[in-house]
Amino acid sequence: MIINDKQHINIVWFKRDLRLQDNEAIYNAVGRDNPVLFLYVFENSLIEDVHYSERHWNFIKQSIQDLDKQLTTHNTKVLAVRSEVVQTFRTLQQFWKIDTVFSHQETGIKKTYERDKAFKIFCKNNLINWQENGNNGIIRGLRNRSNWREECENYMIRPQFTYEFEKADFIQKETLKKVESVFTVEDLTTPDIDKFQKGGTTMARKYLSSFFHKGRYKNYSFHISKPDLSRKGCSRLSPYLAWGNLSVRQVIQYAREFRQVSGNKKQIDAFTSRLHWQIHFVQKFEMEDIMEFESINKGYHKLKKKVSEAYQLAWREGKTGYPLVDACMRCLKETGYLNFRMRALVVSFFTHNLWQPWQDASAYLSSLFLDFEPGIHFPQLQMQAGETGINMLRVYNPVRNSISHDPDGEFIKKWIPELRNIPIEFIHEPYKMTVLDQKFNDFVLGEDYPYPIVNAQSTRKKASDILWKMIDDPVVKEEGVRILKKHTLPNRKKLK
Repeated sequence: MIINDKQHINIVWFKRDLRLQDNEAIYNAVGRDNPVLFLYVFENSLIEDVHYSERHWNFIKQSIQDLDKQLTTHNTKVLAVRSEVVQTFRTLQQFWKIDTVFSHQETGIKKTYERDKAFKIFCKNNLINWQENGNNGIIRGLRNRSNWREECENYMIRPQFTYEFEKADFIQKETLKKVESVFTVEDLTTPDIDKFQKGGTTMARKYLSSFFHKGRYKNYSFHISKPDLSRKGCSRLSPYLAWGNLSVRQVIQYAREFRQVSGNKKQIDAFTSRLHWQIHFVQKFEMEDIMEFESINKGYHKLKKKVSEAYQLAWREGKTGYPLVDACMRCLKETGYLNFRMRALVVSFFTHNLWQPWQDASAYLSSLFLDFEPGIHFPQLQMQAGETGINMLRVYNPVRNSISHDPDGEFIKKWIPELRNIPIEFIHEPYKMTVLDQKFNDFVLGEDYPYPIVNAQSTRKKASDILWKMIDDPVVKEEGVRILKKHTLPNRKKLK
């Protein structure tokens, strides 16, 4: 079927920017003469990729449903299909002459980068203009950070992209229904699982509002490291930023406005500083995406670790014998969320105590993190594994962190039901229970809960000794200088 004899249209191709406001791709598209089609492609190649899981696709589906609700008054919606990108556009060419495609430059995994390169060739061969824009102030093609701070700061203080949808011309639902007949249309229904945050800008704004206006921000610095209290004391905006339900600029400007009337500016500044670090890490990955596969510091490529399937399985299942580590892994599996410190703890335990390569934790963790953001995920993995050569080496003590951040064992008891009835003096170290203690509490180590799979103290010391020694390696030092030169921010006025 040919509609309007190959009518000329423009397409907004959604990726990690699932929002209508402060979206430069939409801003550029609605300012043109041609009707606009909103498109999201559920790519089979990504659905099958080990970094993604059903929780991500459900979040994206919920986000698209939210977009569709907002677009109802304009009698349009997002065309959501299951295919590959190039194939999708080939099919769309049966209906329309595609003049321009608008999207952002995605700082993603290698697979999405290769997809974009293939799409660029397709556009060139089919005389389609593909207009890409930056996203959240991230700049492609930077060689160093000499002017990055100012450019990023200028971006964050500029007005958001706004547009009048009433004056825009969209492909109508009746037409989209005919187009859908030749596609595998993605079913946007999702299971109702309360433990996961729901996707969409509407839900994102509720979290944003409650963080500030219901006073959750007041405990930000105090609760940020606590495994249980952080679930309310932190903003919980990370998945909405990762999938683009909100832009970083929207959140920063919202926080700045609230800061003017708040009596607790210190907590707000602590929160916004984390947003700036988020941008910093994404820019870092944009400039050196080899971090998806190898340590950014080439000196650590010689670091060999013997893979243990048994260790890795125990870690994934939350059965290492260290309660806080296990509670974190089980919580992450069930809810998709851990605070920053607990993420660092489980990575440290995997790479230091179990002495496993960080690459073996990468895909599993990314599949669990609801807020999987490649630009944060890979640099953070390497930093916590101690393989950058420029960051402070932190080998976390699982017992000390448990006592400090979950003193009453509330988080542990919530996620490890087999430990709920043991005395508080053993909640952090159940392996210290004597036979008499076990009998008195009707508890059997090795059956009800595993013995520790490693000695945390000795493995921690071994890892520290090896990694501290490597810091003096000539290649590690040389690479450290290179990394600092390329990625260190100039000592100028900080973003506020």
